[in-house]
Amino acid sequence: MDLIIGSGVSGLSYANFCGHDDYLIIEKDKEIGGYCKTIKQDGFTWDYSGHFFHFRNKEIKDYLIEKMNKSEILDVVKHSQIYYKYNYIDFPFQKNIHQLSKEEMIDCLYDLFFNEYNAKGAKTFKEMIYKKFGKSIAEKFLIPYNEKLYACDLNFLDKDAMGRFFPFANKEEIIKNFRNSNNESYNSHFTYPKGGAIEYVNSLYSRVNPVNLSLEEIVLEIDLDNKNVKTNKRLITYDRLISSIPFVNLLDACKIDYDQKIYSWNQVLVFNLGFDKKGHDIKNHWVYFPDNEICFYRIGYYDNIFNDNRLSLYVEIGFDKDKEINSESYLKKVLNDLQKTKIITDHNLISYAAVIMNPAYVHINNISETDIKEKIKYLNNKGVFSIGRYGGWKYCSIEDNIIEAFELWEKLNK
Repeated sequence: MDLIIGSGVSGLSYANFCGHDDYLIIEKDKEIGGYCKTIKQDGFTWDYSGHFFHFRNKEIKDYLIEKMNKSEILDVVKHSQIYYKYNYIDFPFQKNIHQLSKEEMIDCLYDLFFNEYNAKGAKTFKEMIYKKFGKSIAEKFLIPYNEKLYACDLNFLDKDAMGRFFPFANKEEIIKNFRNSNNESYNSHFTYPKGGAIEYVNSLYSRVNPVNLSLEEIVLEIDLDNKNVKTNKRLITYDRLISSIPFVNLLDACKIDYDQKIYSWNQVLVFNLGFDKKGHDIKNHWVYFPDNEICFYRIGYYDNIFNDNRLSLYVEIGFDKDKEINSESYLKKVLNDLQKTKIITDHNLISYAAVIMNPAYVHINNISETDIKEKIKYLNNKGVFSIGRYGGWKYCSIEDNIIEAFELWEKLNK
């Protein structure tokens, strides 16, 4: 039997592709979806955070929407900007420095072309930013924004911590963008169901035998030698174990020793906020905030996606993994900062929900990467396979998780 731990996108995808009915999915929560859950409250539709699917693989897209109401799926051309010194400039910052004041643009251009960091070989994320873009672009946006996002010293992260998701641009592309704007990125287009991201999860779940899912079942201990899992309900014997829970939690359950100092992550407090009327920004889908005087690093507009007549936001704040977070104490600060940035003026908050994502973004570095590879090899030899964003301890998209689950099934069934 295949035992699948976690009923998020990765776990459900593996159940879809495994090609047999001899599997069991156990999930600690009361409902499926992982971080792709959707909240519907007072006429507002919110996800746990902004989950927008950026399909590169048509087969995956077709597979998902086959079980969905196609008329309820929105196809959106993304519009995103940066709130910088009381003004908006287009994202990504490095390709739109011509939208800054003349003095700041000159600073950025000078440091880009006469970059004192060119001679250094970048080993960390912070060094990469300086080396690639120079001091001004680095310190005006890329460093302060990513420090708010990751809630850590960027020297702790590997230079390729964000992989293909980091918006690189060379000098030629930056200069070309002065006249012929091209801000396309991996997520220039996205799809979003009117019912929220849970509709994608429901599409996967529609192909799962419901008797093979057990909710509110918590893993307590995994015996690798005897291939059994002790939960809060029973003892389960498996042939293969597929886990999508955070990698460190899997190591703890398996009683595998590891250096806790090399595994780090941040938490993200997400406020979903519903107001009584439309906001002033009617074009952006999300906005970035590098200013440390503003508590949040990003906000997103559900109402601009749905074309609704009431302002509906998600607001994200990054914290260290060990920070004790009292969400209620931050709500006033969030509302004050939304007023300060004129996102809201005389709006009345009529509905809200707070979610703490922990872990949110894992901190990828060379030491942890090496350790993960060694431990995954050991686990694989014991019939345990750890997949997904948190199971693989990596930065990836939801689509990547589906593809990884399919590739694991192919590998195991050769």
